[in-house]
Amino acid sequence: MSKKIKKIVLAYSGGLDTSVILHWLKEEYSAEVIAYTADLGQDHDPEEVYRRAELIGASKVIIEDLKDEFVKDYIFPMFRCNTVYEGEYLLGTSIARPLISKKLVEVAQKEGAQAIAHGATGKGNDQIRFELGVHALNSDLKVIAPWRGWDFNSRSDLVEYCKKYQIKIDASSDEPLYSKDENLLHTSYEGEILEDPSKAAPGEIWERTVSPQEAPDKEEIVDIGFKNGDPISLNNSLLSPAEFLQKLNELAGKNGIGRLDLVENRFTGMKSRGCYETPGGTIMLKAHRAIESITLDPEQAHLKDEIMPKYSELIYKGFWWTPERTSMQSLIDSTQTFVNGNVKLSLYKGNVSVLSRESNDSLYDSKIVTFEDDENTFDQADATGFIKINSIRLKKNSRRK
Repeated sequence: MSKKIKKIVLAYSGGLDTSVILHWLKEEYSAEVIAYTADLGQDHDPEEVYRRAELIGASKVIIEDLKDEFVKDYIFPMFRCNTVYEGEYLLGTSIARPLISKKLVEVAQKEGAQAIAHGATGKGNDQIRFELGVHALNSDLKVIAPWRGWDFNSRSDLVEYCKKYQIKIDASSDEPLYSKDENLLHTSYEGEILEDPSKAAPGEIWERTVSPQEAPDKEEIVDIGFKNGDPISLNNSLLSPAEFLQKLNELAGKNGIGRLDLVENRFTGMKSRGCYETPGGTIMLKAHRAIESITLDPEQAHLKDEIMPKYSELIYKGFWWTPERTSMQSLIDSTQTFVNGNVKLSLYKGNVSVLSRESNDSLYDSKIVTFEDDENTFDQADATGFIKINSIRLKKNSRRK
C-alpha cells in the first residue's frame, strides 16, 4: 500500500495523537502529509496548530472555519428530530464526524491525495464514523488508521515518542491523559479515572459549565424564537446559527446546565463511560420540544418519537451519509413547516424549565380544552360513542378470558 500512496490528508487536531501520527505517517509512508483542521468551535489556537503542523513536517496545512455550516447543516437538522442516543446523549461527537469526513474527501480530491488518515483508536466509534463517511463519499480513497497498525499501546507511549523526536506537545506521561473531544455543541471526556464507573468524575474536568451548586441563586429567563423548526433568535435578537449556539452555551454554562455522566453502548460492542458537557444543546432540545408541543399534529409528533431512536442510532454509528438517513431526514424536515414561534424558559442551577410557548401556527385551542363553558365548541356526549367503538375488541377479549 505504501508504494501507491504519495499524498495523505490527515484529520489533524494539533493534539498529542495526531501530532505523533503526522510524524509517523511521513516516516512510515515517505509521503506528503497534508494536515487538515476543521474549526468546529473547539478551544484552539489556529496559529499554534498551523505552526506545530509545519514544524512536524506537513507539506500543507489547511484550517477551515466550519462553525456556521456545522450548526446549520448538521446540528439543527439533528435537533429537528429531538435526537438523543440511549435516552440521554445529545451526540455531540457523533454529529461532527460526517462534516469532517466530507471535508477530508473534498481536500483529498482537490489536492490529488490517495489516502485519508485519522487518529481514532481501534476500540472506539469514531474510526467507524470517519471511514464509513469516506467510503460513502469517495470509494476510491484509502483510509489509514495508525492506532490499528502501529506498535504503540497507550498515550503514554505517544508522549515518549514526542520526546524522542523532539515534538513539542502540551502533555506529560505523568499527567492524567483524558481523551477529550470538543466542538461548538459539546465537550466529551474519556479515559483515566473515568474508566472506572464506580468513581465520581473529578470536578476539575468540567470546562464549560459551573457546578449547579455554584450557579447563581437567581433564575435567568431566556426567549428562543423558532422558524421551520430551527432556532433563529435569542432574547429577540436574530443571530446566525453559530452565534446562537455560542451565546446559548454561555448562558447555560454559567447556570450549571448541560452536564452528563454516561455509560453508553459503543457500536464496537463494549460499554464506555464518558462525561459530556452540552450546555446550549440541553436548552435547545427542551425549547424545541416545547414549541412542537403546540404546533405539531399529534400523530406527527408521535411518529417522530417512534423514529427518533433509529435516527439517533444511525448518527451514532456513522451512517449519516446513507440513503436511509437521507429519507428519514426528509420525513423529519417535512414536519417542521409550522414549527414557528417563541419559547420562554427559566435557567436555574442546572435545571431548564419551560415558562411559556406561543405561535401563530399553534394547534392549541383553549376553547376546546377548557374546564369552563366552551360555548358548545366540544360536545362531551360524543365521547360516549368514541369509547364504545374503541372498547369493542377489549370487551371481546374480556369475554374470551
